[in-house]
Amino acid sequence: MEAVSRRTAVIGAVGVAGATLVGCTATPAPAQTQPPATSSAPVPSQSATTAPVDTTPRWPLTGKVLENAADAKHIAVAVKVPDNKGEHPQIGLDKADIVYVQMDGYPATVGKTSTRLVPIFHSRFADTVNPVRSIRPVDIPMLSPIGAIIGNTGAYPWVLDYAKKFTEYLVPMMSYMNAKKGAPGAYGILGSRVRSINGITYYDRAVSCHPKVLAKATKKFADGPQQMYFPWAASDEEVSTTVSGKPAAVVSVPWKKGNSYNMTYTWSAKSKKYLRSMPWGPHVLAGGTRVATDNVMIIRAKQIFGKIYESGRISTEPGHHFEPIHEIINSKGTFYYAHGGKYVTGNWTKGAVNEVFQFTLADGSPLKMAPGQTYIELPNLNAKVQIKE
Repeated sequence: MEAVSRRTAVIGAVGVAGATLVGCTATPAPAQTQPPATSSAPVPSQSATTAPVDTTPRWPLTGKVLENAADAKHIAVAVKVPDNKGEHPQIGLDKADIVYVQMDGYPATVGKTSTRLVPIFHSRFADTVNPVRSIRPVDIPMLSPIGAIIGNTGAYPWVLDYAKKFTEYLVPMMSYMNAKKGAPGAYGILGSRVRSINGITYYDRAVSCHPKVLAKATKKFADGPQQMYFPWAASDEEVSTTVSGKPAAVVSVPWKKGNSYNMTYTWSAKSKKYLRSMPWGPHVLAGGTRVATDNVMIIRAKQIFGKIYESGRISTEPGHHFEPIHEIINSKGTFYYAHGGKYVTGNWTKGAVNEVFQFTLADGSPLKMAPGQTYIELPNLNAKVQIKE
């Protein structure tokens, strides 16, 4: 059996009730602003020179047409899911509207980092999501534009303190242990995934989350996300990859030193989706479902390890417990967007913690994305993304 590091140990000396969850963390990520998701959104006046405004009611996280505006009036649920080989197979990712891919917990420069996932559920909910792990700093800016509750197993104290500053936008504190009183039934333990090493019982792969139940733990954000998370195209013909995309049969995103440990997306003409692969092979969920997505968004952002102080300043001084941080608040960088076997590239910007990403193509025009599920990779600023025709 594989070795268990300080970051993966969820130890229970007595049993589930006595399990101690050791958390980890990463950095917050921002978002981008668009009209409300329902048809009640005000429609800007148009002149003869302005492009028509799409007033079609849409699900804010997928861009799909929303037939009944009331269906979207509920909170979004994000869940922290580990992505290391020993924690596969996972459960529930296929039901997410958006899945973020972020750093796990070690500096890429030393070649040890892996990835952690953040599936976000709104238009539909998985019954069970597994495994569940801890919050990272980047979760705050990633999720604040949505207004979500986060399923998690805790975090390091300074990360929790950081998250508490943004409860206007998020519900981050309903963790596995806290939910025993605040949301009974929102979490559980999968007995088949409990393991014992040298006489010690570990629950790091066994904690599961039930998003529908967790959503009932708060009355906040009952109207659902109030802005579109991405710039959705009004029609298939307007999708940027249709208009000016270049062939992208294979998209490969490195996560480790030397542009290695790649997450790969291969276009399938049969399924009309990108099939995801891990560095060791196809990404397959429990039950045999192959991970596939409509959209692949790659946002290259500076990665550092440090601690965020109250002022918002990031410290890299010795003596602190450093966490992986993606610099996306009030920042900018380059992006790649793939859909339908083609890709486009350009620049992204993000403002305050609760603002969405803004995307501009290389020719200066705004990005238009196809409705559907989106996997968002957050590799390092200079990661060598490889795209093959």
